[in-house]
Amino acid sequence: MKLARWLLAVLVATALAGCGEKMPQLPALGPNDVVVAFGDSLTYGTGAGENESYPAVLAQLIGRNVVRSGVPGEVTAQGLGRLPEVIEEYQPKLVIVTLGGNDMLRKVSAAEIKSNLRQIIRTLKDRGIAVVLVGVPQPALITSAPEFYRELAKEFDVPYEGRVVTDVLYQRELKSDPIHPNAQGYRRIAEALAALLKRAGAI
Repeated sequence: MKLARWLLAVLVATALAGCGEKMPQLPALGPNDVVVAFGDSLTYGTGAGENESYPAVLAQLIGRNVVRSGVPGEVTAQGLGRLPEVIEEYQPKLVIVTLGGNDMLRKVSAAEIKSNLRQIIRTLKDRGIAVVLVGVPQPALITSAPEFYRELAKEFDVPYEGRVVTDVLYQRELKSDPIHPNAQGYRRIAEALAALLKRAGAI
């Protein structure tokens, strides 16, 4: 019980800490603009049906075409390698990047993860594509998204969602297994991202 209260206090404090930060603004999404959700199993929707993945739910919430470009098991280096063909195929206006969890499970260094994510964001920005970065928690009993996610978001002045995945994975009723949400958990992620896109002026 004490641990549960402590975890709740940490999550509330983290949420309050982010309230005063100014949200970087995004270009408004037209009705035909494409959003690509780019990542690993969290983006693919492992643990739920295809129509229950966060990209599918987000598409319903924002009324835009959201492509589910998630590859289970993918690490950041692999994501960096496939990014050009994804850009070429979908010509997105906005890409939501959710990567790094598999790197951490495989003990890839924080410096390498950060470097790969930096190159992913830079590749997108250099092509005039807007970016949203989603932080993924480190695998541990008491955890949060590593600080390098926030640092990258500040470096490139992109909107950052660093709490929702951690919040979902702390709640047993929102998970299908220890590291994946269920349909309800993915909906929670989609709702958080829809709210972020609204605050950032994209919708």
